Amino acid sequence: MIDKLRFMTLRTAGRMVNGIKHTPTRVRDWDRFWREFNRYRRLESDTHRRALHLVAPHVDDATATTAIEPIYFYQDAWAFERIVARRPARHIDVGSHHKYVAFLSKVVPTTMVDLRPLSVPLDSLEFIEGSILDLPFADQSLESISSLCVVEHIGLGRYGDELDPDGSEKAIAELVRVVASGGRLYLSVPVSREYVVAFNEARSFPRDYILEQVAPLELVEEHYIVGDVFQEAYADGPPFAVTGLFELRRP
Repeated sequence: MIDKLRFMTLRTAGRMVNGIKHTPTRVRDWDRFWREFNRYRRLESDTHRRALHLVAPHVDDATATTAIEPIYFYQDAWAFERIVARRPARHIDVGSHHKYVAFLSKVVPTTMVDLRPLSVPLDSLEFIEGSILDLPFADQSLESISSLCVVEHIGLGRYGDELDPDGSEKAIAELVRVVASGGRLYLSVPVSREYVVAFNEARSFPRDYILEQVAPLELVEEHYIVGDVFQEAYADGPPFAVTGLFELRRP
């Protein structure tokens, strides 16, 4: 029985789990898995032994620290804190990560705008299907709006959008258009010394170029994610190694 289970398990190595490809490569991890599996079976009571047993190895998960994607971890917490502190009557998000938007909607009335409808509903979250290039809001009408790690992708075809070398600039202009007097825009983008285009993936922009694009909005504060460090000062790094977080306000 054990040999059969081992064969079935090895055949499924490299499977997709929650969108992540798990491809265990270290022999010691597999050795630990099978030793623990056999030990577990010896610890079982008669009741447990009568249960249906399936083998679902996650041999990459026994790590010393919790693995975290630092960009989403830091930027979502950054935006969430500032929006909740200001308590707008309604916050509009354009294209950001669905988990951030879902959690925010439980604290602040939130509307999400995205090209692709959510595959599951949430009673606290209003969804509007729409494009960041043509937002369904009047000029200077929104008190609070965010778009985190979105504008750098526009026009590169990654999400089925039309190809447009000026897609990022047009997206930023549309976000700026709808910010009301005294309103806030929370924006995050990759930042680098040069303007960098990675086709079908994303762009990275010089800091000063981004601040030019968001005029006449004023910079309230800025932070940077450099590798896995959250900091106030900009630091150079390889393309897509630095993410800028900008809180902007219309005077």
